[in-house]
Amino acid sequence: MNDDASPRPLRGVRRLALGALSGLLAGYAAIALAELVSAAVRPESGPVIAVGGAAIDRTPAPVKDWAIRQFGTNDKLVLQLGILAVLTVLALGLGMLATRLRLIGSLGVVAFGVVGALAATSRPDSTSVTDALPSVVGALAGAGLLYWLSGRLGRSRRAEDAAPDAVGEAEGWDRRGFIIAATAAAAASTGAGIAGRALNNSQGQGAVASRKGVVLPAPSSPAAPVPKGAALRIKDISPFMTPNGDFYRVDTALVVPKVDATSWKLRIHGKGVTRERTLTFDDLLKMPLIERNITLTCVSNEVGGPYVGNARWIGVRLADLLEQCGVRPPSKGGPADQLVARSVDGMTIGSPVEDVMDGRDALLAVGMNGQPLPFVHGFPVRMVVPGLYGYVSACKWIRDIELTTFDAYDSYWVERDWARKAPIKTESRIDTPKPFGRPKAGTVMVGGVAWAQHRGIDKVEVRVDDGPWEEARLAAEDTRDTWRQWSYPWKATKGGHTLTVRATDRTGETQTQKRTPTIPDGASGWHSVVVTVD
Repeated sequence: MNDDASPRPLRGVRRLALGALSGLLAGYAAIALAELVSAAVRPESGPVIAVGGAAIDRTPAPVKDWAIRQFGTNDKLVLQLGILAVLTVLALGLGMLATRLRLIGSLGVVAFGVVGALAATSRPDSTSVTDALPSVVGALAGAGLLYWLSGRLGRSRRAEDAAPDAVGEAEGWDRRGFIIAATAAAAASTGAGIAGRALNNSQGQGAVASRKGVVLPAPSSPAAPVPKGAALRIKDISPFMTPNGDFYRVDTALVVPKVDATSWKLRIHGKGVTRERTLTFDDLLKMPLIERNITLTCVSNEVGGPYVGNARWIGVRLADLLEQCGVRPPSKGGPADQLVARSVDGMTIGSPVEDVMDGRDALLAVGMNGQPLPFVHGFPVRMVVPGLYGYVSACKWIRDIELTTFDAYDSYWVERDWARKAPIKTESRIDTPKPFGRPKAGTVMVGGVAWAQHRGIDKVEVRVDDGPWEEARLAAEDTRDTWRQWSYPWKATKGGHTLTVRATDRTGETQTQKRTPTIPDGASGWHSVVVTVD
């Protein structure tokens, strides 16, 4: 009998490498199968999305703000890639552990499934324990695969049986069985993942079809034409109207909700509501619609930041709808001072009732720039309130409005140390020249935008280095709820220079120089850019 024909033992490093590969395949299988199962439950129940959402909920506000500044609209992608990277490292570690402690390594995969299940069922939009299924099923499959693959690597010798020169070896391993099992697992996991992704994507087709079928009625109160001269023809200045595709997006939804307008409903209830109502999308379209140009600003926008945009919105005046339900503002004896809007993804946003009923054009918007709302901006219905930062007004994918008090309820962001009330601060921004630009000596056109929604902009001034403030030319004003473009012809001389801008609103308040962070109620300070003139 030839001893060389018997299976040869795996030595330490090679054994650990194959163990790590086993862990990676097990993790891949768990995620892929969970994706497939989530198609039968709901896309948001998948472990990566669920854990990511839980991470967002529990991340301190300064860290969230830092992520938005660093990664912009890619912050959610970065988070998901980070979760996958962590899972990859853990899978590699559990795989190596399983080469020595087969059962313990496999149970480690189950433990992470439990974490995913708890994250899924604890999400604000979770309504059923079935949200735990994707994580549980995926983890059990991954644990079973790791147990099987690690078994193909051979049984570890007990320490007391091992010879001194055989440390790290195992009894003969099933090379052929391992290769077949690993290949089959990779192929099956890939198929499950592709099928799950396809099924999850197809689930939104009804919503897509419902949006395509929307024909926005002509507004009973159309927006006035934009005045001539409101849009300056200056290179690199922000356009007066922001295209839908360029409009900023800041929210916590890792999966953009796709809501079917034909089944969407909005409930209005709570303190002071004498006539509770439940409305359908068709109900809203049959009501008198108004059309307004309104500039929105995110509270996460730093001085000079990009999270501000101007669009033409169409929708139902929110104050009219509330009055039909018997709601009165606090100034007229109403018992509720807070309007809590709830989104289909579980987000809660609290707005002052007085502000949405004080005569401003607060809307339940159904259209944006002449089109039904894009999904990323809240289709089928969202709130738009001029003069308030988005986190206290701009609820997307809205499904519920409750009238309550600020003392009785803290909304999502207030629970995370943001201010209860947040009127937009007077701000201005230099769009051109860009920071660290190198314009040529001579006349350089400095330009940008300024905003103080619901107050309006009266004056913009520019300062070069430590020189005097010089008044810029303001573009024509559309309404006090929109930003204004401005320009300043600068006679630039060679060398390094600092350009600074400040605005004054219609109440006479000049933008403060004091720098404050975005938390708790929006950033303040003057925007400056440093350039070198050639």
